Formats: sequence, C-alpha cells, structure tokens
Amino acid sequence: MHTSSLAHVQGLVHKYLSGSTSKPLKIIDIGSYDVNGSYKQFFLHPSWQYTGVDLGAGPNVDVVLESPYRLPFDSFSVDVIVSGQAFEHVEYFWCSWLEMVRVLKPGGHIFLLAPSRGPEHRYPQDCWRFYPDAYRALAKYASLELLQVSTDWEPHASEDSAAWGDTVGVFRQPQLSSMQMLRRRLMQQLRYRVMPGYR
Repeated sequence: MHTSSLAHVQGLVHKYLSGSTSKPLKIIDIGSYDVNGSYKQFFLHPSWQYTGVDLGAGPNVDVVLESPYRLPFDSFSVDVIVSGQAFEHVEYFWCSWLEMVRVLKPGGHIFLLAPSRGPEHRYPQDCWRFYPDAYRALAKYASLELLQVSTDWEPHASEDSAAWGDTVGVFRQPQLSSMQMLRRRLMQQLRYRVMPGYR
C-alpha cells in the first residue's frame, strides 16, 4: 500500500464522510489484505462498522470471499465501499463492479483507486490499468453518479508511490424507487446465470 494511495483515501474520507462521524455507517474494504498497510485506520470511528474483504485469509481480512464476483452482503446494505490497488488484479472487473453496485445503498459512496501505470505485479495476475474515462464508463455502465475522478499523471514525491499514478474516483448510488431496486435485483440474478465470470 503506497503512500499516495493512503493519502488519497484519507482525503476522500475527510471530504465525503467527515460530517458522518456520529452516523452509523457500514463500510467494506474490497482487497483489504494488509501487505504493507491498509485503509482501516481511516474508518475507526466508534459508530462506523469496517469490514475487510479479500480472497485469502490474513491480516485485516474479516470476510474471505469464495469468488471476486460474489459479495456475501445483502443488496443495498452498505454505506461505503472502498477498494484500492485491487481492480487491476481482477480478470472480469466489470462483474466485481456490478456486485459492488448491487450492495451499495442509495446515497452510498464507492471510493475506487487503481493504477494508470506501474510495473507488472502479478497477484495472481495483473490485467488492467485505468484512466479517468474508464471510471466515466463504469459510472455510465452501472447508472451511478461520478462525483470526482483524477489521475496522478506526475510521479509522486514518495519513492514507493512514484511509479503508480493512481486513478481515483468517487461514485454515488442515486436515490432509487422500490421498482428500480427490484429491477436491479432481477437483472443481477439474470447476470449470475448467464454472464461469464459469475457462472
């Protein structure tokens, strides 16, 4: 977990969640395994419930997934999803993305960080790099609001961060009618049955 990534998430928490410190929030961190740092330190308010989620057991992992494409949370049940330095490793990231959107409450936020450049780092594979237009496409694909997106085009001053050039985005689930929620649930059930990755 490089320095610039930690700084980005700290800034996002301050900007988007600082007014919610007394409000109960359910937060999940996808790709939470602590190799050399984690985002957990930014979500330790007493009224917030942080859950680390990853594919393998280890430090800072509360829930071990059987698949990167299935989250064991109810639809529209999570207030904040953070995922950093994980999407480049997910073969079918669009399947994981739709699962994240499925569990996000109306009005909830996704903080997504992924590299736009950097050396290959297979864990177990390294498939993708992301630019701002990729995040615009993700927002459009899932009918989310994209509140902000930026890329670290210039190398960061920290030696551990200079190579990476993270693309950072904040997405918000719009308010949804009960009919829209039902339609989304049904569409996701259909995807589970027919889309490669889910099957």
